[in-house]
Amino acid sequence: MKALRYIVLVAFFGVLMTAVVKLPPRGDVSSPVHRRTNAAGTPVAGTYYIQNAYKDAKTPNMVTVILGDYRSLDTLGETIVVLIGGIACFYILNVRRRKP
Repeated sequence: MKALRYIVLVAFFGVLMTAVVKLPPRGDVSSPVHRRTNAAGTPVAGTYYIQNAYKDAKTPNMVTVILGDYRSLDTLGETIVVLIGGIACFYILNVRRRKP
């Protein structure tokens, strides 16, 4: 059983190293992250965020504009999921404490 764990660990390490080796060099302007259109020819959302964040919200912090304005409902949903998980953990730990 222990050998199987090591085999899985080595295989996972191999997958990670393969992915890291195939990454484009840092700062490469031809990498996919710097493209204005994706492979289907439609505009990439990140390009719009970078170009219009200050114009749309008049806030100098781009991350705040993206999380608070563009993706506000998504951020609210993630916050609710974390809150429900915290409440569930509280009740699970509290039930074990109450049993005689």
